[in-house]
Amino acid sequence: MATTYSKVKKSYNELGIIPELLKLMKPRVMSLVIFTCAVGLLTAPTTVSFQQAILGILIVAFGAGAAGALNMWYEADLDKLMSRTCLRPIPRGKLNRNQALYFGTTLSILSVVSLYYVTNTLSAILLLSTILFYVFVYTIWLKRKTPQNIVIGGASGALPPVIGWSIATNSISLEPIAFFLIIFFWTPSHFWALSLYKADDYKRAGIPMLPVTNGIQETKKNILIYSLLMIPTIIFPYYIGFVGEVFLLLSLLLTFYYNLICFQLYSHKVGKFNIKKAKQIFSYSIMYLFLIFVFFLVDKIL
Repeated sequence: MATTYSKVKKSYNELGIIPELLKLMKPRVMSLVIFTCAVGLLTAPTTVSFQQAILGILIVAFGAGAAGALNMWYEADLDKLMSRTCLRPIPRGKLNRNQALYFGTTLSILSVVSLYYVTNTLSAILLLSTILFYVFVYTIWLKRKTPQNIVIGGASGALPPVIGWSIATNSISLEPIAFFLIIFFWTPSHFWALSLYKADDYKRAGIPMLPVTNGIQETKKNILIYSLLMIPTIIFPYYIGFVGEVFLLLSLLLTFYYNLICFQLYSHKVGKFNIKKAKQIFSYSIMYLFLIFVFFLVDKIL
């Protein structure tokens, strides 16, 4: 009886680790990767088989998840200090750092090798570059050293649609660079809005986010600047002939509203207003990016 109970308990514990491993992969980030990668693939001029498309997108998502796991491995000491991250698997004691390291490393290798065999060499190289950049450049080098961490580090998050495009075409051109630029210039205002109302978290963890190093007003100014940079960034795909007037009009309307709420944040000095408006900007920025990429698909259909 005792032996049977021990076997059942062991099996339960082994299965119980799976949800925690999935949490290491940052599912919300993975969902964004899946979507933007799919848009890059679907808007490409070359079509691929349904099976290859699904496998390619899933493998890219697993590669992003691997990078997330390695990020949590390295930042476990910081995660336990921040309210936003203290419930992650390692701070909660559900997994240890070695498990995260082995899982992230293994999944990284498997995803890159799999993408090489399922699609092409270029896509595999881009996925490998994304993982290495996120782990070594952003997580290990930049995040603890400079308030520009999210600006430079944003390049890794901007690559999935480029990989999607390369899965279909085995090439890189101006069109996927348009995808890259949109996510790259969107990232700072998105994360700095978050950092405004989580500034105490970052200060406690010793992470040099802009509100901690340069102050609230400087952060608000930079949020506004990067929101304004979205205007030429949104015009660029139209300028190169990638999209039509419908995309341009709808995207600019969304961008102008983004500029407006960022200006409202910048122009008000009241503390409570800052927090409320920063939360609005953070929430809107997520919907904004999602809709921009939806408009790419709509334009493709039209």
